[in-house]
Amino acid sequence: MNIHKLRITLNERVLVDISLCISSSLALIGQSGSGKSLTLKALLGMLPSKMNVKLEYDADFVLKPGESVALVPQNPFTALSPLTKIKKQFFSSDDRIDELFNEVGLDKELLERFPPELSGGQLQRVVIAIALESRPKLLLLDEPTTALDPKTKVLILELLKSLQQKEGFKMLFVTHDIVSAQNLCEDVAIIKEGTIVEEGSMALVLKNPKQEYTKTLIEANFANRKFRE
Repeated sequence: MNIHKLRITLNERVLVDISLCISSSLALIGQSGSGKSLTLKALLGMLPSKMNVKLEYDADFVLKPGESVALVPQNPFTALSPLTKIKKQFFSSDDRIDELFNEVGLDKELLERFPPELSGGQLQRVVIAIALESRPKLLLLDEPTTALDPKTKVLILELLKSLQQKEGFKMLFVTHDIVSAQNLCEDVAIIKEGTIVEEGSMALVLKNPKQEYTKTLIEANFANRKFRE
C-alpha cells in the first residue's frame, strides 16, 4: 500500500510531511523527535484535534484502526490490563482465540492467567495475537522488542516474519533500532525532522547510505557488528 501524503501541522508549523510505500515490510527509522511517533499516532487517529492531519492513501485501502490497521505496542507489560485474565482481553469467539494462540505459539492454559503471571515474551505474543484478531491488512509495530531480552527479541521478530508470510499483512516497523529492523524489514525510510531524507531497500541503504544522518544512525546501531548479507 502507498501513503501518498501524510502532513501534520500545528499552528501552521509543519511537523511531518512524508509519503511511504509499504510493499511488504517497511522500517521507519529516526532519532527521538524525528516524527516517528507522530506518524504512528496519525495512522491510528490518535493525534489531538489541535493538530491538523492531511492523510492520503491508496483508494482500495480503508484505514480503520482496530480493523484494517492494528498496533503492536512497545511495552507488553503495560499494554494489557493486569487485573483481567488474558482470555477476557480478546473480543473474538473461543475458537478464534484458540486459533490465534496456536499461531503465536502459546499454550491455551495461559488464557486463564493474569498478565503479571506471564513472561515478557509470552505477553508480547499475546499482544500480537490481539493485534491479529481483526485480520488487519496493515500491522503497525511500535518498537515491539524494546522491553525484551536479546534472545526473546529474536524469537518475536521470527514470529512476526512467519505470521506475515501466513496472513499476508503489510508491516510498518517504527523504530530507532536498525539492528532489529534489518532482521524483519525489506525496505527502510529514514526520517529526520518530519521529512524522509533517504529510502530504499534495507540492504542497499545499510551498505551505501547517502546521507550523513543515515550514516550516523547506522554507526550508532552497528558498532562492532557486521551487516547481514
